[in-house]
Amino acid sequence: MKHQWQERGRPARLERRYEFDSYQALRDFLDQAAELSEREGLYPDMGFGRDYVNMTIHSDESSGVLEPLQHRLAEALDRLITEQID
Repeated sequence: MKHQWQERGRPARLERRYEFDSYQALRDFLDQAAELSEREGLYPDMGFGRDYVNMTIHSDESSGVLEPLQHRLAEALDRLITEQID
């Protein structure tokens, strides 16, 4: 995928766009991402269309700094994409 996670400041967050070949592939990814979010207790903001989703993982509100937990979630979401392609 051509898009990678971008770290932004004010407020601290990670952002990425995922693109899909079909709406069904997008739906499958969103279902898996929801399960992952439940397990991790982290809920990224998601905005999606027919063949893409924009995701934002925010820092912990109390610290205002991205922690390893947020980065691990981003890596786990990337693995979901890799598993879908394989």
